[in-house]
Amino acid sequence: MRFICRNSSYARMAEFTLRRLEQGHARIRNVPIAVTPEGFWCCPSPAAIQKTLKNQNLQDRHRTTSPLHSKASSLQRPSLPPVDKRSVSTSLRSRLISDEQRCPNSGTATPVSSKAPERPQKLNVETQQRKISVGFGQLETSDLKVTLHGKGGPSVRMSVHKNILAEHSSFFADKLSGLSPAPQIEMADCEDVEIFVETVGLMYCKEIKHRLIKQSVSRVLRILKVAEMLGFQACIKSSLDYLEAAPWIGEEEDDVVSSVRRLQDDNYGISPILNRVASDLSNQPNDTLSHIMELVLESTEDRGRREMKSLVLKLLKEINLKTNGTIEICTESLYSSCRRCLESLLNLFRQASEPGFSDRSLESKDPVVRQITLEADNLIWLLEILVDRNAADEFTLMWASQNELAELHTKVPTMSRHLVSCITCRLFVGIGNGEMLPLKETRKLLLHVWLQPLIDDYSWLQHGSRSFDRKVVEEGIGRTILTLSLEDQQSILLSWLGCFLKASDNCPNLQRAFEVWWRRTFIRPYVEQHGNSLQSGKA
Repeated sequence: MRFICRNSSYARMAEFTLRRLEQGHARIRNVPIAVTPEGFWCCPSPAAIQKTLKNQNLQDRHRTTSPLHSKASSLQRPSLPPVDKRSVSTSLRSRLISDEQRCPNSGTATPVSSKAPERPQKLNVETQQRKISVGFGQLETSDLKVTLHGKGGPSVRMSVHKNILAEHSSFFADKLSGLSPAPQIEMADCEDVEIFVETVGLMYCKEIKHRLIKQSVSRVLRILKVAEMLGFQACIKSSLDYLEAAPWIGEEEDDVVSSVRRLQDDNYGISPILNRVASDLSNQPNDTLSHIMELVLESTEDRGRREMKSLVLKLLKEINLKTNGTIEICTESLYSSCRRCLESLLNLFRQASEPGFSDRSLESKDPVVRQITLEADNLIWLLEILVDRNAADEFTLMWASQNELAELHTKVPTMSRHLVSCITCRLFVGIGNGEMLPLKETRKLLLHVWLQPLIDDYSWLQHGSRSFDRKVVEEGIGRTILTLSLEDQQSILLSWLGCFLKASDNCPNLQRAFEVWWRRTFIRPYVEQHGNSLQSGKA
């Protein structure tokens, strides 16, 4: 196949001819050639070459077995100029335009085919070896042949110029230092033949960075790897300039960082690239985290604070999961925020419990009610972060010690205070699930101070809170009660029984905990005593 690129400004043409060697014959094959918008010719990928050659082989077999069909098919094709067989048997060669011959816009590609002699019936393995010839610059002045043998793929022979390769590549400069006047370089087991050929082609370009524009990050990383192996300094610099400016995230980020860190020479300027994913600031990450949390806690816009709370909580969990807790984020800043929120919440409850507050105008009450909701929501969010970091025991003690807040709780309208009871629910669920391990005195104090306010708000929580899970909360309360001494269990459960018998639907159902306490109180002593008597009788 022959491709011709016409340049109106230079009135020159560059052609690319691709053929395949066979036993005693040379046949023209249709192989896909990629052409960039700037007119830069790229070597076809090995997969595309193999696929095309396989399709050609199938077509040849079909022509041999079905001559009539082949003849009919040939009549449907448009007539093309014939090619002299003597020109077909000449040596394989192709041309890629140099930087001076390159077209600013890709020209039209005109395929030329000819009738080739019949293919032999059997070919041995050696004659089936595919080879591709690629030429750079002025082919007439080419004085070096470089043959690349891919792993399991076709071989590529490049017609190049010694002075170009020696000037741009330290690898080729060393190779050419002791070669004969008619040199040929063989390179076996080439990992990436396609990119190797393209990288050599970049040695003929004046502006390498312009050739990398619109390329994918993964392809530029492949070019960088080959350029590093060849010692192609200009290409390495241009590739790093591309990576510094191009966006890359996700898996690309890991590939870029690992590839760039292989280049230890500071002259390459890898610091601007690595600074995108690493910082030298000494106040990371605690000061930045504290600042982010303060911004979220002080926000009054519902959607923004809700989405950012969810995002920050997810990211903090990711840190804890991927680092196995080895990165210690200071919990003191978290507890400092908790104390500020608790102090603010107590002051708001004092205002809302003042005589005559309910008689105020809606414009006067709304700011206080809304701020109570925001502070309670902030405390729930901070508690979730502390639970995830296994550092919520101190919060349990702080909450259990809020006697004044619990006393004011009954004086504030249920609609305004019910979110505060959600904090108590979360603590009971955490203790019941073993997410926090506060002392026995703390657990007892928590039940003594906050269980009754929770029961008072239970009806509103069931019908007014979407995130409320009754079964989970009741299981957590019951398990928390059962962690106390048997006497404390009896005192709390008998008090609960009086409330449950008066308003079962508006009271937590702690029957499972009641059953456990019952068996511990009435059945276990008998079983243990009866078992001991049996053992003494046997003795």
